Amino acid sequence: MPTVLYIGAYRFFFYANENGEPHHIHVQRERSLAKFWLKPVSLAGSKGFAAQELNKLLGLVEANQQTFMEAWNDFFGS
Repeated sequence: MPTVLYIGAYRFFFYANENGEPHHIHVQRERSLAKFWLKPVSLAGSKGFAAQELNKLLGLVEANQQTFMEAWNDFFGS
């Protein structure tokens, strides 16, 4: 489960066995979890985050999309 980035209390990561899926990133804070597609950036699903926090996370994913894409490609060799 490669962690790509920490921003405050948020951990951005993907699972090592997810190369069959489109590029995406998971975000975790405590027991809350969300998944965002990266091309284009959009929410795939979430558990435990309020709508306002999801909007904040969407902005963080958009701001770091290139970093997440590069980490995905480096790890999976795409």
